[in-house]
Amino acid sequence: MEIAIIAHDGKKADMVQFLMEHKELLKAKGINLISTGTTGSKVEAAGLNVHRFLSGPLGGDAQIAARVAEGKTGMVIFFRDPLEKHPHEPDIFMLMRLCDVYNVPLATNPATAGLLIKSA
Repeated sequence: MEIAIIAHDGKKADMVQFLMEHKELLKAKGINLISTGTTGSKVEAAGLNVHRFLSGPLGGDAQIAARVAEGKTGMVIFFRDPLEKHPHEPDIFMLMRLCDVYNVPLATNPATAGLLIKSA
């Protein structure tokens, strides 16, 4: 299964921590991670394998949305920072909308992501 991971700047550390806590489970289930560029670089620095796309504001969110629409990505974990404004909000909403259109599980916080990862 392919899982997309994305985190706003204020949530990147939370994403790395979440993935490290679930590292063995991801490995045991053979999960392939894809990510937007900056999030992916933080995840790689922590020692995990991830295929990186462009940074979110440069089109990475849209690249992942396309993979959702193509049926390649089976789950999206997007740790959003609800207290900050983001210049690429239209791309974020497009990704979230496509998850709904294609019935792809979407987690926007660690509690929900934990439940989804365990059921993957």
